[in-house]
Amino acid sequence: MPRSAAGVTPDYWDEACRHLARRDRVMKKLIPQFGEARLQSRGDAFTTLARSIVGQQISVKAAQSVWDKLVQRLGTPSTRVAPDAVQTTPVTALREAGLSQRKAEYLLDLAHHFNAGTVHVQQWRQMDDEAIIEELVAIRGIGRWTAEMFLIFHLMRPNVLPLDDLGLLKGISQSYFSGEPVSRAEAREVGDAWAPYRSVATWYIWRSLDPLPVDY
Repeated sequence: MPRSAAGVTPDYWDEACRHLARRDRVMKKLIPQFGEARLQSRGDAFTTLARSIVGQQISVKAAQSVWDKLVQRLGTPSTRVAPDAVQTTPVTALREAGLSQRKAEYLLDLAHHFNAGTVHVQQWRQMDDEAIIEELVAIRGIGRWTAEMFLIFHLMRPNVLPLDDLGLLKGISQSYFSGEPVSRAEAREVGDAWAPYRSVATWYIWRSLDPLPVDY
């Protein structure tokens, strides 16, 4: 996958855009609005998942503040965090960085899974999406939505449709149903037409709601 100044971008993106524009009238109008913008992957697997736990149920600004304090508390020289650094840090120290008791426990559980080898990080590139989701949701604090965000933003899998994502449902409602509420079944039907590039179409639906690219 090609690397830009900001991170890694998927090599399938241009083909996906051509495919979606041919197959879907909404995508044909939507994709050109965002020019050369692309999905990008940053950081490593553990850092991406740790950030997703830190950011649960708080604003982006608050999450960044807690993350900065956590990195400082762990004495990490960069924005990446290693499982060893977390696992050897007492809960009290994690709490002092601004984490709740529950989130501190979630981070420690995440670090334990990585250090114990119960997640197969080196094999993920060869594993299918559902197998990776099954591994990730076994970790405390990680549900299916978080696992799907990981598939899209870290592994950059091309065909993920996160039906638990409220932004996706809202965007489909606005772009395909004139603002009428949509069910998961209706959203899945729209998404089926996007295959095998459902992640790419989802990214453009998110952009239709917020032009600033999402980053995890």
